Amino acid sequence: MTNINVLDPGASPLDYYGYELRRLREAAGLTQRQLGEIVNYTASLVGQVETARKLPTQEFSERVDAALGTGGTLSRLVILVMRSQLPAWFQQVAELQGRATEIYSFEPYMVPGLLQTRTYARTVLGALDQTDLDDRTAVRLARQRIFERERPPVFWVVLGEAALCQRIGGREVMREQLAHLLAFEGNPRINVQILPFSSGAHAGLQGSFDVYRFASDPTIVYTESYGSGHPTANPDTVNDCSLRYDHLQAAALSLGDSAALIRSVMEDRYGKQVA
Repeated sequence: MTNINVLDPGASPLDYYGYELRRLREAAGLTQRQLGEIVNYTASLVGQVETARKLPTQEFSERVDAALGTGGTLSRLVILVMRSQLPAWFQQVAELQGRATEIYSFEPYMVPGLLQTRTYARTVLGALDQTDLDDRTAVRLARQRIFERERPPVFWVVLGEAALCQRIGGREVMREQLAHLLAFEGNPRINVQILPFSSGAHAGLQGSFDVYRFASDPTIVYTESYGSGHPTANPDTVNDCSLRYDHLQAAALSLGDSAALIRSVMEDRYGKQVA
């Protein structure tokens, strides 16, 4: 258990957040209970965040910023806190996603993390490990805040039809997840294409991959295996995967036909009528 009297703000972003929260609260002359009452959280939760025993959420940070007049200090800091909680091998990828101007993703079997709903993400993360599941789910969903930037990246995903049919978390979870995909219809910055079973052999049979493009830095290709990630700017790899992605997009359904297939699967497999 962390002792508040010896909390080291340099130990981690989470410790620094707790240190700053306590400093700002005390500067405002408030007890943990008083602050909790203002922001509608318990004094216990405020204390747990201050002692780095509980992850702060974006909502908590925004409420405290408003209550203490910090100018958004904690809301900015919570982004670093969430990123620091990712597996070490994935933190570089989250940083790349945060800087990219364009992201191209191919996922044959599962909705990618940047488009997952809370219940879908929780089911995926908890398949073999229920430890700290709420916190790990919050950390994954926090990555989606890149779409709230003033200039969010263009995100294009080619999603295998199998991802629509694999029942992750049951009917209700899948209904919610497919409805979430449909919510991006008409959004020019978030595009979902479905690669149908009928496409047969295709350019992505070697597995999923992402392509990150930047305003000035070299393009990076990212692939993943169990417990490790592999980003590379090797020109041959980048050119190969860029060509593969072009072929995957050509083999996939159009945006409109993809949405129609998502609706059809949602209705037929999960019993939900969509207007």
